[in-house]
Amino acid sequence: MERILFVVPPYVSYENYVNPLPSERIVSKKSGDYGSVVTDMPIGLLSLSAYLKKHSSVEVKLLDFNVILNKTDNFIYKSFSEMFLEVLSGKEWLDFDPTIIGISTLFTPAYHNMVAISEVARRAFPDAMMIAGGGVPTIMHREIFAVTSCFDALCYGEGERPLLGLVNAVDKRGFLNSHPSWITRGKSEAGFQFQYDFISDLDEIPFYDYKLLRVEDYGLSPTVNAYSSFDPDKKRIFHVATSRGCPHLCCFCASHKVHGRKMRYHTVDRVKEDITRLQKEYGAKTIGFQDDSFMINRKRALQIIQIARELKIKIFFNSGLALYALDQEMLEAIKSAGLDELVLAMESGSDRVLKEVMHKPINTAMIKRVIEDCRKLGINTDANILIGLPGETKQDIEDTRSFLRSIDVSWFCIYTAAPLVGSEMYDICVDKNYLKGSHIGSDFKRAVIETDEFTPEWIQEKVYLLNLELNFVENNDLRLGNYATALKGFENTIRVRADHALAYYYASKCYGKLGDVERASRYMGIAKQIVQRDHSWQRYASTFGIYELI
Repeated sequence: MERILFVVPPYVSYENYVNPLPSERIVSKKSGDYGSVVTDMPIGLLSLSAYLKKHSSVEVKLLDFNVILNKTDNFIYKSFSEMFLEVLSGKEWLDFDPTIIGISTLFTPAYHNMVAISEVARRAFPDAMMIAGGGVPTIMHREIFAVTSCFDALCYGEGERPLLGLVNAVDKRGFLNSHPSWITRGKSEAGFQFQYDFISDLDEIPFYDYKLLRVEDYGLSPTVNAYSSFDPDKKRIFHVATSRGCPHLCCFCASHKVHGRKMRYHTVDRVKEDITRLQKEYGAKTIGFQDDSFMINRKRALQIIQIARELKIKIFFNSGLALYALDQEMLEAIKSAGLDELVLAMESGSDRVLKEVMHKPINTAMIKRVIEDCRKLGINTDANILIGLPGETKQDIEDTRSFLRSIDVSWFCIYTAAPLVGSEMYDICVDKNYLKGSHIGSDFKRAVIETDEFTPEWIQEKVYLLNLELNFVENNDLRLGNYATALKGFENTIRVRADHALAYYYASKCYGKLGDVERASRYMGIAKQIVQRDHSWQRYASTFGIYELI
């Protein structure tokens, strides 16, 4: 029987983890302040495990280093490699003695960690077959084989069928060399044209193997915590994906390199069956949909939302929802299912950028209509925005700023454009020599693109100024008198950045309006103390004319 160990590397570099930017979310531990780490359920691995166990006799375990980082209260390591070595040398994993080690690497921030884990695991388990899958191995196999000899093979695209074939093969080396979805060093160097081996009918994949993980470990996800409407007792959260693929041509996305552009689905009956099972067997309170294009089949989306309403289960969407599908009927259905907050994939407030640069099938008139409809229905909205793309100008960014100031969104998430390997944006940056510094590890937090219009430093500062202006100085809920809603956003910020002067300042304003004079006074005092000792906050207070803090 094969013993398979799936490993998820940290989706943050060591440097960014121990030295987060002032604008980033931080996590306070006994040993200091650190960057936040995403802990969404690795549903790709849960799918792989379920599929393998259905068709073969295997033992599977999961090791997620993002969970380990979130649960470690005293971080003492001088490198992630030290942590990898200590963990993989532990009794649990030595006793398990895996015959196959599979490292799942979806995005480039985990690239260096993937390589480091392979080197540590190769020393700890010299006889194990070392493989990797996900977006990074699919797209960057040449780079990976150039820097390490630890991997026996990398998977091209989705892994259910290729991995099952490998597990069942008598001659595993021969199978790797012959199967078109397995990338070996020799095939990569020879320029072999690799092929996907997709499952067309997703119902062939069994119910995900959630027994691989501890559900409570994934309630720490920043994706979930971004929803201010979620109550703590609702955080028994499970993740699902009801479809794969995305036909859209967004310049910043690379998911099509793994899942293709053609949509494939679980049937609606199967989705209902899985959600019902999660409720009955696991006590699920909340379901997070990880579909890249949940709304593309509008009728199907409405049916699934109706199922959630009937089952009285809370839902949210990891990927921002496509605005073109959010008409009145869809929004009313979402509201009826108990979802009071939506993250919208706006991406820009410039029609030119949306159409000519990003290639998104939306415009600002559509965005404005959706925001207004959400307000009427009592749905709070968060908006994802990217700035700093190749082809974008400073005037485009100013147009975006002006538009964002005109719409009543509850919270804006402004990010730096990240040139993901495999995306059109990355190809443009390489072709025009726009990349400054290492793009490996680019994570929408640190700008690395420099064009004739702007530098990475200018974009980095602009992103933070926009976040401060739109979410604090010009906060829409505060302006509209929705003080309790505004306060949730400010308190969320304080929870992840205890030194955020403007969060304390505007929370003080809310508490004053809500009649809590004592807390209003205390928060104002904290805001003033932070500004007095921090020159950066003095500068921001001056920039926005908040002179009572100076």
